[in-house]
Amino acid sequence: MKKYLLFLVLSAACCNGRLLAQSGDWRDISNGYPIYSNSYIDQPYVSVLKDGRWLCVFTTGAESESRPGQHVVSITSYDKGRTWTAPVSIEANTGPISSWAIPYVTPYGRVYVFYNYNGDNVAEVNGKPIRQAGLLGWYCFKYSDDNGQTWSAQRYRIPVRVTAVDAGNEFKGKVQMFWGIDKPRQIGDTVLFAFTKLGVFPQGMGEGWLLRSANLAVERDAGKVQWQMFPEGDKGVRNPALGSVQEEHNIVPLDNGSLYCIFRTAMGFVASTVSHDLGRTWAMPQPATYAPGSDQLIRNPRACPRLFKCANGKYLLWFHHHGGITFKERNPVWITGGVEKNGQIYWSQPEILLYTNNLEVNGMSYPDLVEEKGKYWITETQKSEAKVHVIDPTLLEGMWAQAQAQARSEVTQGLVFRKKNPRANSTYTLRDMKALRESGLTIDLRLTLNSLAPGQLIADSRNPAGQGCWITTDTAGTLRLHLSDGAVTESWQTDPGMLVAGKSSHVVFIVDGQPRIVSGLVNGRLCDGGKDRQFGWMRFNEKLNSISGEDMMLKLPRFNGRIRNIRVYNRYLRTSEAISNYNHGL
Repeated sequence: MKKYLLFLVLSAACCNGRLLAQSGDWRDISNGYPIYSNSYIDQPYVSVLKDGRWLCVFTTGAESESRPGQHVVSITSYDKGRTWTAPVSIEANTGPISSWAIPYVTPYGRVYVFYNYNGDNVAEVNGKPIRQAGLLGWYCFKYSDDNGQTWSAQRYRIPVRVTAVDAGNEFKGKVQMFWGIDKPRQIGDTVLFAFTKLGVFPQGMGEGWLLRSANLAVERDAGKVQWQMFPEGDKGVRNPALGSVQEEHNIVPLDNGSLYCIFRTAMGFVASTVSHDLGRTWAMPQPATYAPGSDQLIRNPRACPRLFKCANGKYLLWFHHHGGITFKERNPVWITGGVEKNGQIYWSQPEILLYTNNLEVNGMSYPDLVEEKGKYWITETQKSEAKVHVIDPTLLEGMWAQAQAQARSEVTQGLVFRKKNPRANSTYTLRDMKALRESGLTIDLRLTLNSLAPGQLIADSRNPAGQGCWITTDTAGTLRLHLSDGAVTESWQTDPGMLVAGKSSHVVFIVDGQPRIVSGLVNGRLCDGGKDRQFGWMRFNEKLNSISGEDMMLKLPRFNGRIRNIRVYNRYLRTSEAISNYNHGL
């Protein structure tokens, strides 16, 4: 306890010092408020209590993940996440491992926490010691009637039905393997949440299940809480065509009464499915797309894709916007905003939500959303430190407007140059340009390429020292942006197949200076790598900063085509702003 109190004092002092000194980009995780740090800290999930306090539950340990001493705890904030009380153990760090707590607050104020508990203290599989003991055992819960100051002495075990995936595991069903990341939600009188079972140790043959209680919200005797597990039958939510990795199922209720479920795969994309009967049956999961019938997959590595439904009835999805297949590369975090139409979610093109320029950090994951009166916060963990971040609501509103095709005005903030139908072989002066790392750069083109042959120079601002930026046609029918300070040169191209010879196209290159991300949009669609590459964006060299003085000379040479409109901004545009420009020109 003394160690916890010392940590609280130090973290509060650190936080207060940070508040006095912090400035710059709210998306940079260094500007967040610390929640807790340890050798291991995971799933910092928050519930807002009846009196407005925040209760955060998480998993922590003095060693790495799933090692002895791992246990679940709770802490409280009285000031919207700026500072936190000392941890209160929900389970002791001296007993069997407890892991991955998720909270639920009843209408009458009781707080329940659901978590994995290695109740049989399983320490080996097939005669060999194991390191992933946190995945084994019982699904349990405790409760608090004093806002998390103390927790029930009794631990209650949820009757998780043994199914085919259990019977086929290394323990022949005598030990179950599972975990959950989905926060319980109440629909009418019913409380439900999803979790993932595993059929192969340590993390293989995953499939989704749903726990449902008809009386959790009202029953004061925790021993009388009733549970059902769905889908009915012996098989969970799973599509064999999507591979072994189908994990971290989480759901949101749709306005039409259906449940929408998202989960991760190791195929470079998120998968989704829907249930129209509160989880009893599910459609066959499919690769998730931005809109029904779209060919644009929601690309994501083997990292948590987290769904949220906001008070305004709209949706958010946390993911990583690339086609990796491993646990790595969770930096930056991207977010997309969803709007429901006719019982289906239409997702916006995504925005960068959070990032760190410390590339030794694998990235941020296992988030939670806190929402109060139009304000938004996101929690996250880098596995050894958890933080909470204030989110600019205009970022979310821009995505929701995008999904509803409301964004149609021309963006003028930061616009330093605009020209319709510029003449070939013309030169213009761009004033008030800034260093890339200070604000960024955006080049917005509406043009027609009569030929997609590589090597055509579209625009060029290089000075005699080679400092500047230029755009060329490249292989595979793409446009490529080049950036140089005269010593360091970087370049990035649009995704292949997005440009069509002889057809007018809108192309936007966004250089987001503080996370050092270059991205491109073609006709309102953000490049994501498609079938050809893992990434549709790149992180440029940290040594590249100034590509111009205060002024820049922009040369527009003759090429086999025509520029119909060009805009240059001395800042990065959000994805939603670039799409607004695209819609404005239609």
